[in-house]
Amino acid sequence: MRFSLISPTFKRPQEVQEFIQSLSELCYSRHLFEVILADGTPKDQLRPIIELESKKYDIPITIVFEEYLPVSDARNAAAVIANGKYLIFLDSDCLLPKNYLEQVDVGLKLNKWDAFGGPDSASPEFSPLQKAISFSMTSFWTTGGLRGGKLSTTQYYPRGFNMGVRKDIFDSLNGFDTRFKTGEDVEFSIRLVKANHKVGLIPEAIVYHKRRSDLFQFFKQVRRFGGARWSLSIRHKGQLKLTHMFPVFLILSFILGSINFFVEPSQIFDVFENKNMSLLVNFFFCFVVFYFFMPFLLAGIKYKSPWVGLLSLASTFVMMLGYAVGFLEAVFGGSVHRKRG
Repeated sequence: MRFSLISPTFKRPQEVQEFIQSLSELCYSRHLFEVILADGTPKDQLRPIIELESKKYDIPITIVFEEYLPVSDARNAAAVIANGKYLIFLDSDCLLPKNYLEQVDVGLKLNKWDAFGGPDSASPEFSPLQKAISFSMTSFWTTGGLRGGKLSTTQYYPRGFNMGVRKDIFDSLNGFDTRFKTGEDVEFSIRLVKANHKVGLIPEAIVYHKRRSDLFQFFKQVRRFGGARWSLSIRHKGQLKLTHMFPVFLILSFILGSINFFVEPSQIFDVFENKNMSLLVNFFFCFVVFYFFMPFLLAGIKYKSPWVGLLSLASTFVMMLGYAVGFLEAVFGGSVHRKRG
């Protein structure tokens, strides 16, 4: 057994059905990989659907079940029974291209990675909003290639939506830290790098990531990411960079610039009596306007759709706002992002 494909699941039956279908279409020898789903759906309600899809597509699936099983615990539990030399962790809202495992194989043979990751992208069949959110999360302009772009501003750390690691190394590091509610995948990747394991990106091993279906859910997700960044910096010194503060700077500049722009002309009161300060705030506000205009332009060109461009502007703003709120909440609330109980 070469690969164990592992994903946590929780409700969302249609999402899981599409995920299993994509697994069934992989152009790779069936006896060389296995599928393990660790499910936390209450009352085991997802099991009949998984078993039905397993028979429908003739793809054996092992189910690990525990009600309300958290993500880290789910991945660890699946890893315990995995038989593959490599564990590949995926999200159930991902779809795998037919050549995914072939691309992973090629990357491993070329580089002999101990642990690896791949990028996420949007399928042509995705909705305009899903494409917009994908652009916001993956574009070099918005995230600096942190999630597996070919260009990157920092050390690459594999993420749990598309992460592979040798099973013996995973076991030696005691798997994911279950005290993290969010960011446990990055925390594990940091430990991999610190232990001097060979960690790298396989750019061709792309997954199509459907993500959240609306901006409110997306906001809640990235809010957790913001809080997780502070938790990671507490756990691992040196993990907080100036670039991680960029969303906070961006949102504060937007707020201050908006106040200065709308309040001062009306002469209700002078927020910034110092003219130099006022000019500085206006400069940063103009930068913010330019920054958020670029996703509209770049995504519109990429997807040949002004509508996707407009949605990308909105999703990028929501992403930056959510991250900034979560980060500041963690900083001032002292959260270490650990699960309750």
